[in-house]
Parts: sequence; C-alpha cells; structure tokens
Amino acid sequence: MVKATVPKPAAGPGSYNSIAAQYARAKAIKDREDAAKASTEKLRKEREGREKSPSERLAERKVGRFKSEWIWVVGAFVWFLCTHASGLYFFTKGFLLTRLVLEEKSSCAVPPIPLTSNFKNHGAIEGGCWHPKTFDKAVVVIIDALRYDFTIPFANETEKRAYHNALPVLYDTAVQQPNNAFLLPFIADPPTTTLQRLKGLTTGTLPTFIDAGSNFAGEAIAEDNLLMQLRDVGKKIVHLGDDTWTALFPGYFEPNISRAYPSLNVWDLHTLDNGVLEHIFPLLEQKEKKNQWDVMFAHFLGVDHAGHRYGPDHPAMTAKLQQMNTVVRDLMKSLDDDTLLVIMGDHGMDKKGDHGGESEDEVEAALWMYSKKGIFGRTDPSFATPPATAKIRPANQIDLVPTLALLLGLPIPFNNLGQPIEEAFAGKKGNSWENLANVGRMTAAGIKRYQAAYYQARGIDESTIDGSPHALWASAENALAGSGKNKMWKEGYNGFSAFQEETLRICRSLWARFDVPSILLGIGILAGGIVCLMLFANDNAEDSAAVEDPELDRAERQLELENFSKGIMTDDDETSSRSLVRGALIGTGLGMLAGPAIWIMAKKDGSLLDFGLAVGSISGLVGVLYQEMRRRMQFSNPFPTSFWGWMAAVFTISQSIGFASNSYTIWEDSILLFFISTFGLAAAAYSLRIEKVSDRALGVYHSLAFIALGWIASFSKLCREEQMPYCKSTYYASESSSTSAPWQLLIPFVIAGFLPSIIKSYYVSSRSYEGFAPIWISWIFRAGLVLSAIFWTLDAADDAEWFPQISQGMLKNLRVPMAQTVFAISIGAGMIAYNYAPPCVSIQTIIPPQTDPSKPVKPTVTILGFANTHGSRYLLLVVSILLSLLLVQKPMGAGSLALMAWQILSLVEILDLLSLTSSPIGPIMLALLASFHFFKTGHQATLSSIQWESAFIPLHTIRYPWSPILVALNSFGAHILAASAVPLTVLWKQNPKKKGLLRSVVTALAWHVLYFATISLATTMWAGHLRRHLMLYRIFSPKFMTAALVLVMADFVGVVVALVGFRINRLSVGEVFGWL
Repeated sequence: MVKATVPKPAAGPGSYNSIAAQYARAKAIKDREDAAKASTEKLRKEREGREKSPSERLAERKVGRFKSEWIWVVGAFVWFLCTHASGLYFFTKGFLLTRLVLEEKSSCAVPPIPLTSNFKNHGAIEGGCWHPKTFDKAVVVIIDALRYDFTIPFANETEKRAYHNALPVLYDTAVQQPNNAFLLPFIADPPTTTLQRLKGLTTGTLPTFIDAGSNFAGEAIAEDNLLMQLRDVGKKIVHLGDDTWTALFPGYFEPNISRAYPSLNVWDLHTLDNGVLEHIFPLLEQKEKKNQWDVMFAHFLGVDHAGHRYGPDHPAMTAKLQQMNTVVRDLMKSLDDDTLLVIMGDHGMDKKGDHGGESEDEVEAALWMYSKKGIFGRTDPSFATPPATAKIRPANQIDLVPTLALLLGLPIPFNNLGQPIEEAFAGKKGNSWENLANVGRMTAAGIKRYQAAYYQARGIDESTIDGSPHALWASAENALAGSGKNKMWKEGYNGFSAFQEETLRICRSLWARFDVPSILLGIGILAGGIVCLMLFANDNAEDSAAVEDPELDRAERQLELENFSKGIMTDDDETSSRSLVRGALIGTGLGMLAGPAIWIMAKKDGSLLDFGLAVGSISGLVGVLYQEMRRRMQFSNPFPTSFWGWMAAVFTISQSIGFASNSYTIWEDSILLFFISTFGLAAAAYSLRIEKVSDRALGVYHSLAFIALGWIASFSKLCREEQMPYCKSTYYASESSSTSAPWQLLIPFVIAGFLPSIIKSYYVSSRSYEGFAPIWISWIFRAGLVLSAIFWTLDAADDAEWFPQISQGMLKNLRVPMAQTVFAISIGAGMIAYNYAPPCVSIQTIIPPQTDPSKPVKPTVTILGFANTHGSRYLLLVVSILLSLLLVQKPMGAGSLALMAWQILSLVEILDLLSLTSSPIGPIMLALLASFHFFKTGHQATLSSIQWESAFIPLHTIRYPWSPILVALNSFGAHILAASAVPLTVLWKQNPKKKGLLRSVVTALAWHVLYFATISLATTMWAGHLRRHLMLYRIFSPKFMTAALVLVMADFVGVVVALVGFRINRLSVGEVFGWL
C-alpha cells in the first residue's frame, strides 16, 4: 500500500499557493482514511470468508443446544407446576367446606308463623315487623379482637397482665345497673378472621373453612342480612372504621357521613381509631346530624393491631384498652333513651396476639349491651354477675342477629340460625316467660322455614324421630297449645331453644359434607404427577459420580471433536424434558379434542371450566406416561441402589406416613431435627472412610458442624397451643408478646459481623475468593446486613418508645428507606451484578528464580478458583437472595436463616467430599432444612402464626402486590432459600469443563420438588381420610394448606430462581472458558 504524503502549506496567508497546499493536504488525509476503511473492510471479508474451525462450530452448536434444551427443561417444570396446582385445586374444591346460599329474603309483612298476639302497627317498621319494636336507633361498636377476659376484673396482682383491669366499664355497669346492661361471653365460629366473623354477625349463618382464604378480598354479601333488612325498610345506615364493611356491603352506607379507613396496616394503632372518634360523637351529639342516621356501625381496630404488633401483654395493649374504656363511658353519656348501644368483639386473640384458628383464646370474644331504658333482666338471680369465664353462659355470635332484629322491629334474616339472647327479652324482673316464648317461637319458626327450604334445595328428607327438630318443634308447640294459665310459657321457650340448638347441630353436620369425587380427583392428579416426576428424575440421573481425570477429559474432548467433524453428534446435556413436554402437549391436546364428546356423554351439569381443567390434567398425565412407556424398552429398578438413596427415601416416606398422626404433626419440628442429626452422624461416619487425612478431617468437621448448627437453631421456638405445657416459646420476648426481646436485637449485628466471614471461608477453601466475590460479600453484603440490623433496632425503639420526645412516625420514616435500600441492593444491584459478573477466578503468574543462566525461566501460571468455577459464581446469587430474606425476618428468625445458610454450605462440602453430588440425598436434605427452619423462623402450620407485619417492612401502607409478596418471603423464606440453593448441590467444586451439568441440575431440582409433592400428597390423603376427625380444622387441614403452598412455592422458585440462575451461570462460565 502506497503511503499518502501530506504536503506542507506554503507561507503567506491568502496566497494561491497556500490555498492549493491546504486543499492538497485535506485530500491526502481523506485518501488515507478511505484507504484505511478499505483495508479494514477487506480484512473483515477475509475473516467472514474463512471457514470456521471445527472447534468453533462445535462450541457454537453446544451453546445453541444448551439454550434450546434449557427451554424444554423450563417447559417440563412449568407443566409440573400446573399439574400440582390442578390437583390441589380439585382437592381443595371438594375438601374445604361450602354451603348452599339461598336467595330467599324475609319480609316485614310476612312472618314465618302467625303472631300469637297483635300489637299496634304490627307488620310495619313503625310498630315492629314480627315483634314490638323496643328501640328506634342503635350504635353497634365492634372493638376488634376484644377477648372476654379483657373485660372482667382480675384480683391476683402477682399474675396480673397488661390487659387485665384496663377496660372495667363493661363489667362494672353490668353489675351496678343490671337492668341497663349485661355482659356475656360471645363465642365465635372458626375461622376467626374478621371478614368471616362479620358475615356471621350480620347473616346469622355459620362460616365455612373455604371463606378463610378470602379474608383479604371480601365479596359483597348477597344473602339476606341485617343491613339488607335495614335498607329495605328505609333505615339510614352509617359506617365508621374498618373498610372491610364497605367491601361486604357496597352502597349500603350514607355517603356523606360514613368514613372507611384501611384495615390491614397492623403497624398503625391509632389512625383508624382516631378517625372513628373524630366522627362518631358529632353524629351522636349534634342536633343537625342526629336525624341523618338510624343505625351506626363503628369498628375500632387499635386493640387488634396492638395484639398483632406487640402481643396482649404489652403497655400498648393497656393504653388501647384504657382508651376504649373512656370511649364507652363517653358513648353512654351521649345516648338517648331510644338508642341501643352494643359493644362487642368479633373474635379474640391467642397468647401472642394473633387469630384465625379455633383455640379458646381466639373464639372467646365479649358482648355488652346497654340502654338507658332499663329493659334488661336475668331469669336467675345468680346471673346478675357476669360470668367469671367464657365457659359459663356463653352466647353464640349468630345469636346477635335475631336479637338486634327483634329489638329494632326488623324481620329476622331468612338464613339465620341463631336464637334471641335471653337477657334482652327477660324483662326487668327476669320473669317475662311469655315474651321469651314468643320471641323464641318466632325465631324458631324462621329457622324451621329456612331448614325446609334448604332440605328442598338439597333433596334431603327431614327426620321425625324423637329428639329430631321436627319432634322438638311439636313438643314446644304443645306447651303453648293451652289457654290462659294452662300455657306453659317457660317450657315452650325451653322447647324452642332446644329446637334451635338441634337444628344448628344438624346444619353443622350438613355443611361438613365433602365432595368425595373431587377429593379423589385431586389426589389422583397429584399421585400421577408424582409418578411422572419420579420417572423424570430417574431418566436424567447419573448412575454414579464421574471420574475426575484431566487426561481422560482431554481424550474425550478430542474424540468428540473428531466425531463432530465426521457429522456424528453427541449431547452430554440432553435431558428427557423434550419427550415429557411433547407427551404432555399431545395428551392435553387430544383430551381437549375429546372433551366435548365426553361432556355430552357424561351429561355433566357442573362447571365447564372445571371439566376442561380435569380433562386437560388427566390427558396430560396419560400422554406423559404413554411417552415414557413408548420410549423405554423396560422400566428400570425404581428402588434406591445406595445407602444414601435409601436414606432419602426413608426420610420422605416416614414423614408422609407420620402426618396421619396429630401428635406427629404437632411435634414436626423436633422430628425434623432428628432427621437432620441422623444425616450428620451418617456423614461423619462415612467421612472416616476417606483416604486423604485432610479430606477426612474436613468431612467429619462439616458433618458435626451440620448437626451443631441444627441444634443451635432449635433454640428458636414458637410453640403452638397443642404443645403446651411441654414447650416454651423463645421466638418473641415472651409467650404473650409479638415483639423481640432486647437481647435478640444483637442477633442481626452478630450476623453482620460473622456471616460474610463464614461465607468467605468457604470461598477461600477452594481458592475462589477472587473476582467480584470480595466486593460483594465483604462489603456490599455486609453493608446490607448492617442496614438490616439498624432497621430492627429502630423498629424495637419505635415499639418500646425508647425516644418519646421524637414525633410519632419519625422512626418509621427513617427505617423504611433503609429497608428499601437493602432490597435495592439485594434484588436490584444483586441481580444485575450476578447477570454480568465474570467467574470468581484470577490468574496468578509465578516466575521462579533463575538458577541456570543458560536456561530460560519458565513462569508458572495458576488459575485461582478454577476447581470451583461454577459453584463460587452461583453462590453469589444465593447470597443476594439471602440478604432479602434476612431483612424480612425478625431478629430470631434472621438468626435461624443465617444458621441455615451455614448448614447449606457445610452440606455442599459434605456432598463433594463423599462424592454424593448425583445422589438424591442432597436435594432431600435441603428440603428437610427448609421444613425445619420454617418452624425456627417463628412459623407453625396455623393461620395465627402468619407474621402480617412483614407486609410493611419497606412500605408505609398496604401496596399490592408487594405486601402479599413480603408476607410470602417471611413465611416461606427457608423454602425459598433451599430451592434457590438446589443447583449448588451440583455446581459446588465443579470446574468449568465439567460435562452434563444441566442434566444434573434438572435431576436435583426434580428430587427436591418430589419431596414436597410427596408431602403434599400425603397431607391431602390424610386430611381427606380423617375428614371427620375432631382435630381436622385445628391440625390436619392447616397442615394440608401449608404443604400445598410450599409445593407451589418450590415449583415456582425452582423455575424462576434455580433454573434461570443456572442458565446465567453456565453461559457466563462458558463465555470465559469456552464450551469444549
């Protein structure tokens, strides 16, 4: 190439020679640029024209095949997720009880039975529909979670709790003014969640367990209820407080004077209550507002939130109850004679302030009624004093519905099953048996009418045997059949009460009817999914660990390259996912095509969507099983072939069998610790057989550390009611608290100080503490842990009011940005860094001293971290996820989760030392660790153990979908961490040239999910089999629901975190070290 010469411009500005020279110089520069471009283009074309070498083409093919195979793998696990969800849906549909809702409504002019005596304006709201009206107005105050023992005096000062004697006005008034007030235990029907209780309190019907899942997404009540009756007779209704009411009764309340406030922010004890107080007294006291309403519902939440946040035995509870005491006294002063005041709790709370289940503390609420008229009475002089405990003379919460309806002159809602509360109709002297008999007869007639309509709708024949409702009704009617003094009013009243109680018992049994075909269908789909998952795992499992031999690896790579040059293709990472997904798609497609014909022949009258889902699920399973049978000449031995395989099977099967026992389920955490210790001891024993002394010592050390860490974690306990008195809770400051003890605040700081160093030590042992690892673990991860520790310290300071001089909300405003920063580090920066970070390796060059001048020195090049390239990089993802999970756990739970992370690192070391990376024991032990630490992070298989306050850690108020996600992270943090770490059991201590990693990860994830699928199937089977067991809804049903959620969580995290994280990791390592 001729080099262009650039002439120098001539002297003298403006001269012709100068201009010509400048032009020539510019042209020469342009020619040189054009020549350079032409040369670059020529070189590019030469490169493109050159045929790629076989090794380059083979590497490209491997990348493409890996990406393609990974997509099929994701498809397989998504299909398993859908199959599990389908099976759980059908089982749940048949298992969780539902009742038929009748559309009939009661009418003011049409009582269920003719009146025994006429009264002025009967059949109209002016005089009373079915009974003479007693009050024109009513103020119904719900103090959420008002437990009965909060309202009665407590004399023992040595055992006095914070909630004792803080709300004396209810008891004192009932004792001092028995004709003006009465106080009774108010028993709720489980589930004790607010939405279900409000349904019972307004309709008079019983909730069913399936309603529990809708506590946070309530639908409008369509069946007959008190508010519907009030609206139909033209009454103006006002609501103040909990916004659950507006979801249940949209359009019922006066728009300009009603005020609804968000109800789920359990951190906030005052905003809602203060809002109610701001509006309730002007409505009662200001003349211009008194005519704007007839019935007012005021729902306070401060007591409930104090329980959730602190527990009942806390000064905040004392302050809230004292505030309610003042509110009640002020309400009494503001009432007129024609207004009824009702104070009640919708449910109670357990020892640590939660609710949702059916323990005594959760169902025992309080009911108090007050009137200045002085119309109340007691049928027995000993009843003048309110019951000392909730076991004495309790009223069912559904009894409020007929009581309020009759006092206000309303029709009793059609579906009501309650009976009138005796004290409200007994008269001042307690001897108004005629009135009691009349209200009892009218209420019982309504129940009889409802029973007849329900039986007709369900096609049930009514029994007429002795003791049946039919016989009891006839007996009560006979007692009132006489005339004058021959009428036995008391006997009639007792007879109608017996009729109501027996009818209620029968209705409970009717609504305990299960859809057995749907239950069996769900169990069948889950069982079929387990068979497919087991075959899938066996298809992709390696018979034994591969032999590590560099010479052999080089020979294999050379042979693979030669075969590729000849057109012979080999795929080390090919899985059976493609075959499974194709079988599922073909089977589902054929099922959908045949579905209409099956629907017509079966003459189904159920849901078409359910039918389609069932046909699709079953045909998909059949397609997968057919594909397996067609692909296999014969099925391999399904039984384990090694000691460790048998251990994994025994752990899984024994767990599944054990859930048939209620005591086993109650003490599950202790049994899991036994399994963990058993594995550790077996690993220590096998480590003694390792030939290399250093490896033998490491094996024993990690095995014993694995056991010791489990026992340390077992110190964290949250006892369930059934474990008492053999268990002592340590998760919170006390058994009656929901806050951490002061010493527990040190745990997050200890974690920040030691956990990064512990993780670093596992990197250092494989010389992998290189690249991005030091920055992320020693600095960024530790900084996030420090912020988390400060967050929980500020939270405790806010709870205990360490700094009363600081304005309310200031500490919240400080710690919320801290939590958001931790999430930004973990999820934002962590995921981005993991996606782009190179492997944790570095190159070290050592030049030895020159001893012979005549010979050149040969430097030694060492790749630090080479032997753990895959594992060290993937661990960065696990650490990032761990940071988020630690933040959403309370200090004790964070300590447990940190110990679990340490156990996981020891586990992968054990698996490497004992050559168990291809054994199912690794993924199964991760599942056992997840189940064990679920309990150690302050959870139980009960609704009341859900830590709702975690929804507000990085937020000021409820935000969807983030608040539910935060609760899930808190509840299932151990399971999320375990599922995320599944690939680590395969990748740890694997060099970049390791083959078959995708198959190994797929197998490990399949074993991990298989454990949870087996547990879920077992809990569904036992719950279905024991559906008449006394402990069904206390033990077996919550365990089934927990196992179902865990299975879905494992499926989801396995795809979104484990498989996606492995893909990023494999591509990153391949980009640096190649694919050959």
